[in-house]
Amino acid sequence: MNEAPQAAAPAPAPREPRPPQEAPAPRRAPGRTPLYLKLAEELRAAITAGEYGSGARLPAEDELARRHAVSRGTVRQALAALRTDGLITSRRGTRRVVLGGPAEENAACELRSFTRWARSLGEEPGGRTVAVDRGAADAEEAEQLRIPAGAAVYRVRRLRTLSGAPVMVERTTYPEAVGVLVAAMPADTVSYSERLARHGVLFTDAHHTIDIALADAEDARLLGCRVGEALLRERRRATDPAGTPVEWSQDRYLPGTVAFTAHSTAASALGRRLRP
Repeated sequence: MNEAPQAAAPAPAPREPRPPQEAPAPRRAPGRTPLYLKLAEELRAAITAGEYGSGARLPAEDELARRHAVSRGTVRQALAALRTDGLITSRRGTRRVVLGGPAEENAACELRSFTRWARSLGEEPGGRTVAVDRGAADAEEAEQLRIPAGAAVYRVRRLRTLSGAPVMVERTTYPEAVGVLVAAMPADTVSYSERLARHGVLFTDAHHTIDIALADAEDARLLGCRVGEALLRERRRATDPAGTPVEWSQDRYLPGTVAFTAHSTAASALGRRLRP
């Protein structure tokens, strides 16, 4: 017996195309290099390759922002990092000028960290945190950091070495916002400034006072010198690109381990203080 043919099932109605979904925004990977540091590396490579030449003016901020497809704020941060490295310099109202390159410690025109200075000499920099204390700013710290007396600060004492040999004791006071970041760093961190730069804290300008101080008991213990021995002292207040103080430091060097070079002009001569 032949079976009756079955009716064909109706074809499914065509589905309406779904609107394309936007891809989720990529998450920023932990520890990813900030954009301004990437730009700083690109500009550093161009300067090192001689694209601009010593004494040449860099393009204006808006031009650099257009070329590299970044904001002017990113450009400013990148240029501040290059200035910290001593690769460029600038004066108010003028564009940045390329220097010949960092060769020696020049207190008048460039600011470099101990780590960068040591590496420029072919030495291996080292550091060991001796103590980190949170306290209230005294009158001197408040004046130097431009904060109210009694405001919270972090005081850090560190031993610095060159190729394993002790050369300097750092006594640095940080405002609370910076000190919190420093306090979280490992005790053997070689460069605070490099790590702070990842958080957007830049050291771009500093006022230096250099004189002689006598070693106290802690200096003698850390540096291996005698109590009362003359040490070279550098008192330094560093500021960020906005001119806000980010550290007040008093560093003591063993004699014969460091020399400071300064260049003066008639327009900006170094101040000299005469004793009566």
